[in-house]
Amino acid sequence: MIAGRARFRYIKKLQRAAGYRLPDAAFHPANLEAITGSMNIDGLDPGTRDQVMRFFKDFLDCKCRDSPLCGCPERKFVVCLLELRELGLNHKEISRHLIDEYGIELFPADILSFLEDSVHLLEAVRSVADLAGEEELVKKTDRHIREISR
Repeated sequence: MIAGRARFRYIKKLQRAAGYRLPDAAFHPANLEAITGSMNIDGLDPGTRDQVMRFFKDFLDCKCRDSPLCGCPERKFVVCLLELRELGLNHKEISRHLIDEYGIELFPADILSFLEDSVHLLEAVRSVADLAGEEELVKKTDRHIREISR
């Protein structure tokens, strides 16, 4: 999954704030738990603190009983990538946006591959919806395919 390729650019700062070593994978369970619990976010510089707070607000804020290990953060990240593409950003611009907003590094080639895979998946959904006579779903998938593929 694409969320597994996302890395925190400022992991050393997060490790100092947490007081222990953390993996660099942004959606690793240890990082998710540290950000939602034990990390001294106030000890971070203002720019990094803002990025961590946006990461928390956009990906970790859910009401699931198993939060933050419920899978919601990864799903929200995937939706974020697709929405950025549908807003017109290309894979390089999405990569820069992730760095600026969240301090997350993700290679543009990984984003491009993810977007291509998403289109193939949507095409399969469209085919099944067409066979099942679900016209509304066919229209929705067509719209998303167009927006991602442009």
